[in-house]
Amino acid sequence: MALGLFRVCLVVVTAIINHPLLFPRENATVPENEEEIILKMQAHHEKLQLEQLRLEEEVARLVAEKEALERVEEEGQQQNETRTAWDLWSTLCMILFLVIEVWRQDHQDGLSPECLGGDEDELPGLEGAPLRGLTLPNKATLDHFYEHCIRGATADAARTREFVEGFVDDLLEALRSLCNRDTDMEVEDFIGVDSMYENWQVDKPLLCHLFVPFIPPEPYHFHPELWCSSHSAPLDLQGYGQIKVVRADEDTLGCICGKTKLGEDMLCLLHGKNNLVRPSSEVEDPLCAKGSPYLNTMQVMKWFQTALTRAWHRIAHKYEFDLAFGQLDTPGSLKIRFRSGKFMPFNLIPVIQCDDSDLYFVSHLPRELSGETPVSSTDWLLSFAVYERHFLRTTSKALPEGACHLSCLQIASFLLSKQSRLTGPSGLGNYHLKTALLHLLLSGRAADWKAGQLNARLHELLRFLEKSLLEKKLHHFFIGNRKLPDTMRLPEAVRRAEPLNLFRPFVLQRSLYRQTVDSFYELLKNAPTLISEYSLHIPSDHASLPQKAVIS
Repeated sequence: MALGLFRVCLVVVTAIINHPLLFPRENATVPENEEEIILKMQAHHEKLQLEQLRLEEEVARLVAEKEALERVEEEGQQQNETRTAWDLWSTLCMILFLVIEVWRQDHQDGLSPECLGGDEDELPGLEGAPLRGLTLPNKATLDHFYEHCIRGATADAARTREFVEGFVDDLLEALRSLCNRDTDMEVEDFIGVDSMYENWQVDKPLLCHLFVPFIPPEPYHFHPELWCSSHSAPLDLQGYGQIKVVRADEDTLGCICGKTKLGEDMLCLLHGKNNLVRPSSEVEDPLCAKGSPYLNTMQVMKWFQTALTRAWHRIAHKYEFDLAFGQLDTPGSLKIRFRSGKFMPFNLIPVIQCDDSDLYFVSHLPRELSGETPVSSTDWLLSFAVYERHFLRTTSKALPEGACHLSCLQIASFLLSKQSRLTGPSGLGNYHLKTALLHLLLSGRAADWKAGQLNARLHELLRFLEKSLLEKKLHHFFIGNRKLPDTMRLPEAVRRAEPLNLFRPFVLQRSLYRQTVDSFYELLKNAPTLISEYSLHIPSDHASLPQKAVIS
């Protein structure tokens, strides 16, 4: 029993000692599946190498993309820096240009034509001192010239006005008697304007300009629309306006019953059931453009010419002279022909009053007064002739007795007229001369216009015109002129409007500008000779005024 137990313990001890986990042998044999494990490890190693290659390629691709993005950013930054530098340079150039332009405008008053001779037009003859050293005759010669050549030539102005006014009164009265008050335009009393009524007429024959206001028959009325009431008005239409013909009962209170359909159970409290306002499209407005509510200048001119012809036929038997139209393109240009062969021209100009002011819309003006033609037949020129007459009249009261302002204008107009006969008409007219004088009267002192200052003031007027021509800028005296006194009572829209440049055509037409400047300097060159010659040889072409109308 003990021996058996001993054997069992010996076997157990031997088994424990010989267990490979307790005492592993260095020369132990490789398990049978080692080759399989090695194959798996090799396959795993190959996978790791492939993954490493893939990761290296991915890293290389990311690095390449990063480098490309960095290059693009660098190029964009360089372009931005270049663009910023160019914008900065352009801005600096623009600022420099504006500074130079402002400096030129501020200092151009003191520049002589010598400094301005290099402009884009390259006009010849602008060298030298202002007015090219013009030397007018002495005071005695100038006074003698004015007294005998200008004042003597216009001695019949008062009688001419009286004769024309008397005849026009009769003519318009005959026109009224032929008109139907329910369907025809109603003609009002005429208004004398321009040089004959401002006492500076110098050209022969003496010419009266008369405004003839007219109003539409009931139930119509005129609604003027100034160019300055629209912010989008083109430059060509500055100084123009349109006249809308509306019914007196159409839209005076803003009623919309004529513009919309009212239900059967609705009634307009303003017009009632039987007095609905008709839409504008259904109204046949008199003398309007076709399909338009705006008054047509061509229609008005035809109507006025026809009305004057009928009125003259009504009273022709009372007079011992003939009446004919002077210019085909100016329907109000009339000419009285006497049996002696002499004639007397005058202009009747149909106009429309602008609200309650002294502004008038004119259908046409003599070319010398207007300078430009309307763009459309519905565009009417705005005339300030009544305001000009009023300003000259009120200003004359504040000037010294015997002031030379009108004498100065007459001499300049005389020189311009003679020069036009020598070299032909130019872009400079009597209206520009008068505008320049009005600016000088407003800006100067009243004491500067004494009778003894005629020579100096004439020189100043010509210098002002020369400066305006060189700058191609002569502002309208009333439009946008905030220096005018409130006593003129200009419409606020006109006072606040942008100034209107009367020399704007010179900016657009270089040939006209060159011709005008050449003609002006020829005028300056010939002025001393003309004044001296006419002072010695007074022309005897003053036609005596015929006897006043004889009623047979």
